[in-house]
Amino acid sequence: MQSGNNQKDAESRRNRNAGASVHRLYPMAHSMGPRLPEPDKPLRARLSLDFQHDAGKTRLVGKDHFGPLLVQKPFYPDGPDMCQAVIIHPPGGVVGGDNLEIAVKAGRLANAQITTPGAAKWYKANGHVSQQGIKLDIGAGGALEWVPQETIFFDNVHVELDHQVLLQKEASYIGCEILCFGRTASGESFTDGQIAQRTSIRRDGKLIWFEQIRLRGGSPAMKNPLGLGGHTICATLIAVGKPVPAELLNEARENAVEISDRRGDFGISQLTSLVVARYLGNSSEIARRVMLNSWGLIRPAMLGRQAMVPRMWNT
Repeated sequence: MQSGNNQKDAESRRNRNAGASVHRLYPMAHSMGPRLPEPDKPLRARLSLDFQHDAGKTRLVGKDHFGPLLVQKPFYPDGPDMCQAVIIHPPGGVVGGDNLEIAVKAGRLANAQITTPGAAKWYKANGHVSQQGIKLDIGAGGALEWVPQETIFFDNVHVELDHQVLLQKEASYIGCEILCFGRTASGESFTDGQIAQRTSIRRDGKLIWFEQIRLRGGSPAMKNPLGLGGHTICATLIAVGKPVPAELLNEARENAVEISDRRGDFGISQLTSLVVARYLGNSSEIARRVMLNSWGLIRPAMLGRQAMVPRMWNT
């Protein structure tokens, strides 16, 4: 007999897979109807997007997906030269064994922004590893912003994340992620499980940024000053492009202290054409405000665009 938690997990899978079936193609006759995926079969989802610049406008010219990983219609909150796409993650969250792949191409002079309508939830492993691979390819003179909402790791997850950015000449990139370890708002902590994350950025094939972490729930690294330092929220912003004036970096530091009321740690550094900002704290709301402030200062300087919070973040 299944436990209460296992029953809920099985029900979540059945509901999610039933909703996902409309996005899959099966080699069957239409008269037989679609064949539903097996309830406990790990989910495989892929999404490919292609943005191209055309006569002063960035268009989403290519869109291909498999499984419940898709985008809504393109939006133009900044005008016709910048296209925004909202990625919809699997309904109900990601569970053990699921595999997500996202590939985004922004062609020469194309400007695109990727966001999400809500937080991404990664549930317990149930003996399986969940994976997500993201590859962002930005053409010469193009710009891409990767600004999803929070990622929440529930207790007992086993997740592997790989994030790759490929930049051509004079291309720009701004990426921001807020990672929440444990559902602290519900009194839950991250005491068991494992998260491995790797981020790499290349300019014209040359590696300019690489970092990786393997974090175990309840391990000393959760409290070590070189790790999370006892915090439950880690937010990181990485921007590559034009150099940012030093006074804006100082303003970001001062604003972070005021926004957080000294609850947490914030740092921002510039290495040639790369800026890295990081916040450690215990409130996802404060982390969001700190990161949005830094993004709002860096975006106009690096991309020539005014600070503007994605509309989806306010719904």
